[in-house]
Amino acid sequence: MSDPIVILTEEPLGADDRVNIETLVAGGDAPLVVLVPANTERHLLVDFLENLSLLEIAKAFRELTESPDPAAERAEAAETLAASLTALAGLGGGVSGQIVEGRPVEGLVAKVKELGAGQAVVITRPHALADTFHTDWANKAQDRLGLPVLHLYAGSGFIGDS
Repeated sequence: MSDPIVILTEEPLGADDRVNIETLVAGGDAPLVVLVPANTERHLLVDFLENLSLLEIAKAFRELTESPDPAAERAEAAETLAASLTALAGLGGGVSGQIVEGRPVEGLVAKVKELGAGQAVVITRPHALADTFHTDWANKAQDRLGLPVLHLYAGSGFIGDS
């Protein structure tokens, strides 16, 4: 059996993501482990500036006034995990997953080390500031793990710069 591949995602994986992961597995029997954070570490200023950079002005101001509900975040994470497991069903040597409590990158690093995984993948939507300044999850994980971390943008074939 091949080394596991650990996937950290903030978005529900879909058909396009399945194609990307299928290419990565390349017909092998590597088990896939999907991690979904219960809390995506919102940074109000970064989120605000990111929304402004994408010309989502109403959303930028709306998110400044909203406080995340932990129960709602956990329920959303469970839905994201279920959709992702369904999207990847039948690939590699099986697909499993879990919700990560605490910091997402810490959860990814811990799981990669626990399983002795040979590959780590981060799937996110584009984050203008974090991607530009290399403070995104993939770059942080790569710094901590010392192995390449593939950064894919959800629902597309685009690869992030990690």
